[in-house]
Amino acid sequence: MIGPHKTPGEIQAMRDGGQILAGIFRDLKPKVVAGVKQTELDAWVAKEIIARGAEATYKTDEVNFPASICISVNEQIVHSIPTDEALQDGDVVSFDLVITYKGMKVDSAFTMVVGQPTSVQKHLISATERSLYAGIDAIKGPVRVGDISAAVEKVLKDAKLGIIRQLVGHGIGHEMHQPPEVPNYGRKGSGPLLGVGDTIAIEPMATLGGERIITEDDDWTISTRDGSLAAHFEHTVLITEDGAEVLTQL
Repeated sequence: MIGPHKTPGEIQAMRDGGQILAGIFRDLKPKVVAGVKQTELDAWVAKEIIARGAEATYKTDEVNFPASICISVNEQIVHSIPTDEALQDGDVVSFDLVITYKGMKVDSAFTMVVGQPTSVQKHLISATERSLYAGIDAIKGPVRVGDISAAVEKVLKDAKLGIIRQLVGHGIGHEMHQPPEVPNYGRKGSGPLLGVGDTIAIEPMATLGGERIITEDDDWTISTRDGSLAAHFEHTVLITEDGAEVLTQL
């Protein structure tokens, strides 16, 4: 088993927390429209986390992020601080959220377009999401991390997308980031063995251009170096006897 042992109660807390997070995302999506300010969406998320009995992990001392949710737009990949800027038609927007419920963390992300997506935007988003589910489908019970990584990489390569290699998925549970790292590229049969009861966050990030990244002046926002559009999808997953249980989907 990777990381500290989880009791059945702790695993159930992650299940319940995952449903809370997924419910917040479901209710957030209709609010992502042209003219809405990123800070308005952050304030709504902050209120909903508390109302649903959870805690905004990003705002705790463990992370000390200045908002409850990361909202990354266009060439921004992850960890962007919500601003007073209004979203515009055609923006590609990624939302990344971690919540704590009964002491246990769950983590999820999705990308969408404000208004009607172009065919290129659709390709970026759909292929990145497919790569996440390919990684999940590679779990048939206890599994090597490399099996998950290779499955993610194949979908992204076949789609001719840039694979963000410097940012990875991770173990999660008692803490937001625990071993092992779960890269979005790899070789089947390699890496740590994940056992029944382990929980990981699988999170492919892909671009319409290259793989190189930069950290912006706020020391949080990570963007594509070439300015190309990026997408990010993520689920928290429990390894079971014969497969995987996705904790952060309804």
